[in-house]
Amino acid sequence: MTSETSIARPSLPLLVGVSTRALFDLEEEHRIFEREGVVAYAALQLEREKVVLRPGAAFDVVHRLLSLNAAGDEKNVEVILLSKNSPDLSLRALHSAEKLGIQVEHGSFTSGRSVAPYVNAWGVDLFLSNDDSDVRAAVEGGTASAKLGAPPAHHSEDPADEVRIAFDGDAVVFSPESDQIYATQGLQAFLAHERQNAQVPMKSGPFGNFLNKLAVLRERFMRPNGTSRVRIAIVTARNAPAHERVVHTLRAWGTPADEAHFVGRHAKAPFLKAFGAHIFFDDQEKHVLGAATVVAAGLVPGPHSPDKPIIPAG
Repeated sequence: MTSETSIARPSLPLLVGVSTRALFDLEEEHRIFEREGVVAYAALQLEREKVVLRPGAAFDVVHRLLSLNAAGDEKNVEVILLSKNSPDLSLRALHSAEKLGIQVEHGSFTSGRSVAPYVNAWGVDLFLSNDDSDVRAAVEGGTASAKLGAPPAHHSEDPADEVRIAFDGDAVVFSPESDQIYATQGLQAFLAHERQNAQVPMKSGPFGNFLNKLAVLRERFMRPNGTSRVRIAIVTARNAPAHERVVHTLRAWGTPADEAHFVGRHAKAPFLKAFGAHIFFDDQEKHVLGAATVVAAGLVPGPHSPDKPIIPAG
């Protein structure tokens, strides 16, 4: 995606790459790996090969995305399992996916090597993992990627036929250029710049291409009443007057959001809970940690200090 107002629409299916530790709850097994090493970890996995894994942070959104595939029809979404497990240990993950009702037909198992090179090999549109180094390498390769933590205590259940995805704006959907103006010149310079460029579309950020493809999926599942089974929200620290550029950018890209929340200095978690988000992406650790209490939250690697506020409200 570029900053041009005319954007080519990508074709489906949406390809989601997910690590086994993001899709399933493997924290106990991972602790064994860290404390006792790979031999003990492999023995435990083989011992539990027929034991179905519990869902992890990415499971709910992956399950809901895959539910957009109708039996016998062309796939709208495909999921690729990307794992550092050995091929010998792949059976538990694929068995668990089948038992939990998600269709995973493809995967790569690398016996401890980074899975990042295979993110590009598969051509995935979104990569979800608990491994920071793999996520950063995938971002450097041009793929929308985020590091997930533990799953939230409660999942949103209603309505069961929707998938709701929420994004931060700057340095996630949009480029970090406006962030940099605030960082180098201060708040008033940022506000003046955004007023002056209110109708100039921003450039794409690391999740711009993913949003563009998600918008195609949203359009395909539009109901007669004008709502879609794929619901998109922007939850950003921007507020008026800096909000206007967000609206004009989404309009120019042809990627409408169903909801936008210009929250300023307010915490984002209550808005994500009210939206019923199934996953949220942000480039600031404090927002991800706050959101993780109510939603699966992914940290998008960026250039910012975790403790330094970005574009605070005026």
